[in-house]
Amino acid sequence: MTAQLKAAQTTARPPVRTWIVVLWVVPSVVFLAFAALRLLGVTGNRYVIAAVALTPYIGVVGLVLGVVGLFMRRWILGGVVLAFAMITSAAVVPRMVSDDQPTVFGPRLTVMSANLHVGRADAVALLDMVRRHNVDVLSLQELSPAMVQDLDRAGIDRVLPYRLFEPQRGASGSGLASKHPLRPTQIADPATFAQPSAIVDLPGVVDPEVLVVHTAPGVEPEWTATWKAELAELPAAGPSDKPRMLVGDFNATLDHPDLRDVLDRGYDDAGERRGGGMTPTWPAGIWPPPVTIDHVLVDSRCAVLDYQVFDLAGSDHRAVLVSLNLP
Repeated sequence: MTAQLKAAQTTARPPVRTWIVVLWVVPSVVFLAFAALRLLGVTGNRYVIAAVALTPYIGVVGLVLGVVGLFMRRWILGGVVLAFAMITSAAVVPRMVSDDQPTVFGPRLTVMSANLHVGRADAVALLDMVRRHNVDVLSLQELSPAMVQDLDRAGIDRVLPYRLFEPQRGASGSGLASKHPLRPTQIADPATFAQPSAIVDLPGVVDPEVLVVHTAPGVEPEWTATWKAELAELPAAGPSDKPRMLVGDFNATLDHPDLRDVLDRGYDDAGERRGGGMTPTWPAGIWPPPVTIDHVLVDSRCAVLDYQVFDLAGSDHRAVLVSLNLP
C-alpha cells in the first residue's frame, strides 16, 4: 500500500513542475532578457522599443516574480530575478524625487506642450488652460489647418499674439505661439513631422531658443530607424547665452537610451527635475498602459520651478506645463 502511495505521489509531481515552469520560470527568464536589454541600453526593433517604454510596469512584475521565487524556495533564480528587478527599479524611482535646482536670477518663463490629436483637441479648453496658468510659450504638435481656425475662433491672438505655425493635415503639423515676439531660426534638420523653432524675444538680455519636437513613432515598423535618427539629430544645448529648450512629443520615455543620449547633450528633463518624471502623458486613457513620452527638456543651467500634467479635452495626449527661471 505504501509503495502504491509513493508511486501515486511520484506520478503527481510532473504537473506541479510544469505549472511552475509555465507560470513562474518562463516569465522570469523573459523578464531577465528584458532587464538585460534595458540595462545594456539596447534599443533594438519596434518590439524592444515598446517593451522599454513599459519599464516601470515590467520592473514591478520583476519584483513580484523575484519574491514569488524566494517564497517557493527557488533561491538562485528567484534571487537573480529580484536583484535585476531592484536594479531596474533603481533607474526609475529617482524620477519621483525632486532634485535641487541651480540658483539663477534670469526671467521666469512658463512653457506648455500640447499634442492636438490630429486637430481634434478642444481649442477653447486649451486656451482656458493657457490663460489660467499664464503660459508664455505654447508648443503645439499635430496642428492641422482646421485646428488653426479653431484656435483663431477661440481667440488665441488675444492670449498669445505671436505665432510660428506650420499646419498640415494629419499628424505632421506643428507650431509655436507666444506672448513675446518670435524670431524664426533653424536649429534642427527637417524631420518627418514639422519641427519649427524660434528665439523668444523676452524683455532684457536673455532670449531662449525653443524647438517644437515631434519625432516619428518608433513602434511603427516603417519608422523605427527614422525615430532613432531624428532623436540622434536633435541639437545640443550648447554654451550659448541663449538657453535652449526642446518641447513636445518625443515618442520616447526616459528609459529609452536614445532619449537619454539627448539629455547628455546639455539638457535636463523638467519632469524628472521636479519629481514628476513618472507622470504619464499618453494615452489619456488607461490602455495601452500610460507612459511618459511628452517632455520639456531644458538647458541644464535653468531652474525648474514647477511641473504639471493636465488632461486636454479631445486629445489622446495630456498637456505638460513647466515654469522655470532662465540663467
